[in-house]
Amino acid sequence: MKLLVLNSGSSSIKYRLFRMEPISVLRAGVVDRIGEPGPSAARDHGEGFGRVMADLSDSGAIGDAASLFGIGHRVVHGGERFREPVRVDHGTLDAIRAMIPFAPLHNPGNLQGIEVALATCPGVPQVAVFDTAFHQTMPPRAFHYALPRDLYDAHRVRRYGFHGTSHAYVARRAAELLGKPPGSLNLITLHLGNGASAAAIREGKSVDTSMGMTPLEGLIMGTRCGDLDPAVPFFLAAATGKDPGEIQALLNEESGLKGICGANDMREVHRRAAGGDSSASLAIDMYCYRIRKYIGAYTAVLGRVDALVFTGGIGENDAEVRRRACGGMERLGIAVDEARNGSPSREPREIQRGGMPVKVLVIPTDEELEIALQTVACIRKSIGAEGPR
Repeated sequence: MKLLVLNSGSSSIKYRLFRMEPISVLRAGVVDRIGEPGPSAARDHGEGFGRVMADLSDSGAIGDAASLFGIGHRVVHGGERFREPVRVDHGTLDAIRAMIPFAPLHNPGNLQGIEVALATCPGVPQVAVFDTAFHQTMPPRAFHYALPRDLYDAHRVRRYGFHGTSHAYVARRAAELLGKPPGSLNLITLHLGNGASAAAIREGKSVDTSMGMTPLEGLIMGTRCGDLDPAVPFFLAAATGKDPGEIQALLNEESGLKGICGANDMREVHRRAAGGDSSASLAIDMYCYRIRKYIGAYTAVLGRVDALVFTGGIGENDAEVRRRACGGMERLGIAVDEARNGSPSREPREIQRGGMPVKVLVIPTDEELEIALQTVACIRKSIGAEGPR
């Protein structure tokens, strides 16, 4: 059984082909520079998807599209309508289109990829898997903003959360690593990369997360500011004369680590800090301090924390960030073992200090695999059968 996972953006299509039984990756790649000038660039998403299918065919990974069990699509924003993956139909497309104002940089590309795949592979079941779905279990006290109620009623202004496929994947893997049912565990999961978010997971369900209506809220990120006094944009508009679009771009593309020290890649920030750059040192201090604040807050939300999970490019590979993020938390039952923490490995592992009640785990995320697993489950559920063996 073969399944294709697509992550279609405004100018790229990332793809991964899985054999599901047993699970293995047969082919992966990316078609980028879609719609950009140049002789090698794909003209549009239709041509881009054609290149994907040509690569899969020419490599021998598939015979033809009809042999696929299904296609799973990453969609960033599903709003309140989607609490789980769904088979794609016209209603699904309309709902994704309606969410474009909430995710203008992502949902249009996601939608184009789905439409092209439907037209090219009309007989193949296709599933939309939403970044926001995992967090739809948040209670009202966590997802509402303290704004006039009519803004929620009329415009659905609320917190949605993102990185849901990553948080769901590492939560399940944490349960496997600890040998316990997912529903028995309280976890704090930290997806730390160029984008970053934290989630409080009680008994397998998200009850709070750091990102909000958009991915701008929460932790400090590569180029996003994270939590900010809401009055700052109004002050900047008056002080600089920038229009709302320019301020939005400043907060999303010029802030975070990049805004503090001029570099958004944490590896470069570390290099600059080691060379005596005080702004780079400040950036690391601020980044880790914000993580610690969320760990403390979510410990209060959960009451009991069984494990703290680091994932994402920084979370998986940056021992210094993990050490600083957990620093001074012994009274909360959290501390890392220096040797375990500093030992590089691509395998899921425990790095907590001996005798501490809270496990500290490093688990590599695999959002594409999570999308594949959810797609298979959705298709099987929808056809009421076990599918081919």
